[in-house]
Amino acid sequence: MEIQVKNISKIYGANENPVVALNCTSMTIHEKDFISIMGPSGSGKSTLLHIVSGLDNPTSGSVLYDGADIHKGSDKELSAFRRQKIGFIFQQFNLLPVLTAYENITMPLLLDKKQADEEYLQKLTSLLGLEKRLSHLPHELSGGQQQRVAIARALIAKPDIIFADEPTGNLDSKSGGEVMKMLCEIHGQMHKTLVIITHDPRIAEMAQRRFTIIDGELSEVNP
Repeated sequence: MEIQVKNISKIYGANENPVVALNCTSMTIHEKDFISIMGPSGSGKSTLLHIVSGLDNPTSGSVLYDGADIHKGSDKELSAFRRQKIGFIFQQFNLLPVLTAYENITMPLLLDKKQADEEYLQKLTSLLGLEKRLSHLPHELSGGQQQRVAIARALIAKPDIIFADEPTGNLDSKSGGEVMKMLCEIHGQMHKTLVIITHDPRIAEMAQRRFTIIDGELSEVNP
C-alpha cells in the first residue's frame, strides 16, 4: 500500500475573495508508516486529511492509491473504497446512541453485507479493553471508552490505513493518553498505517514521521 499525494490544492470561494486551504501540497504515505501532521486551527490539516482519505475533492492535484487516482471514479466506487480500505477516527465519537458498543463496532460491515470475523473482533476488543463493555450503550460508557469503540469500528473492516482527526480532542488528559497508547499499540502490534492530525506537540512527537502545516503549506520535520 502506498499513497502519493501530488500537488494538492484546495480553494474555497472564487472571484475576488478566494480562500486557499491547501497550496500545492505533496507527500507520500508508505505501508506501516506512523505519521503525525501538526498545525494550528485553520492551517489546512483537516482539509488535507479529508482529501487524502476521499471525504473531499481537491481543487487541483491528485491522490494516487497504489497508482490509481481515488477521485477519478464514481461516488459509489469512492464510498466502497472508503469503507473497505480506510478507517476513520474523529474527535467526535459519532456513535449511534441506540446501538450497543458491539453493534456500533460492526456497523461498517453491515453496510457491505458482511459478517464480523469474531476471532478478529475478540482480538481487537481485547487490545482496546472493551471485552466487558460490548453490550453497553454509548451513554453507559466513559468518553475514553466511547473513543475506543470508535477506534474498533474504524478497524473492524481490516482497512489498510487509519486516519485520525484530533482523536483525543474531546478527552481529558488521562483518557487521551490511554487512547494514544492504544493507537501506538495498534500500529505496532497490528502493523496498521496510521496518520494522525493534531495541534498537540506531545502527540505529534509519538509518530515516526512528523509533518507541520501552516497556512496550507506542508513540510516534513527532519525527513
